[in-house]
Amino acid sequence: MPELPSHLWYLITSFGGAGLTLPLALAIGLWLAFGYSWRLAAGWLVLLGIAIGIVTVTKIAFLGWGVGIRELDFTGVSGHAMLSTAVYPVAFFLVLLRARPPLRIAGIVAGIAAGAAVGLSRVALEAHSPSEAVTGCFVGALTALAFIRWAWHAQPGRLSVSAVTISLAILAFTLHDVRVPTQRWVTHIALKVSGHERPFVRAKWKAGRYDRAPAAPVSQTSNTLSPQPFEPV
Repeated sequence: MPELPSHLWYLITSFGGAGLTLPLALAIGLWLAFGYSWRLAAGWLVLLGIAIGIVTVTKIAFLGWGVGIRELDFTGVSGHAMLSTAVYPVAFFLVLLRARPPLRIAGIVAGIAAGAAVGLSRVALEAHSPSEAVTGCFVGALTALAFIRWAWHAQPGRLSVSAVTISLAILAFTLHDVRVPTQRWVTHIALKVSGHERPFVRAKWKAGRYDRAPAAPVSQTSNTLSPQPFEPV
């Protein structure tokens, strides 16, 4: 792990927040729709929506029911790593769509590297385990590369490269470090669908605090109240 001051790790990780990456993703969709075709725009947003769904489902599964992989310290795909690794390669691809293939490939690699840096920052800040950051980067890169493979031969449309570049840059700088309470929203959904009052917590889950105790013999429970359903604490 590179030794960087904490404020630099926070600076890097903020580039993967939903408050920045989702507006960038929508801007990419709009540019694709107006400059190329609605089909390309819809394809991009559908692919990204599937990736967001994977992140959300894994998080809800853990927060609501404690579903994870304890040996890998895995409690859900990192949203920061997924979004940054999905959005930035496609942003570079869109800006460089008129460029020669080697330059386009270099831009895509740079975008994936930026997403990987965000994933690394999540581990450095102890917001995610390595397995969660790696899976986030994998899902994001797969999403970006699937779209790029599909759109690779798109004919240059009416897009102005300078307009696309400036608009995405403005979004990146103005929305940098804008925070959206996605974790709070996902936790709320998890509690609603699971029926539990409190979400599962990583430290207690890793320590086995949520494991069920062996059932008591019938003779010991016949004169007691019915046991309450298990709830995470």
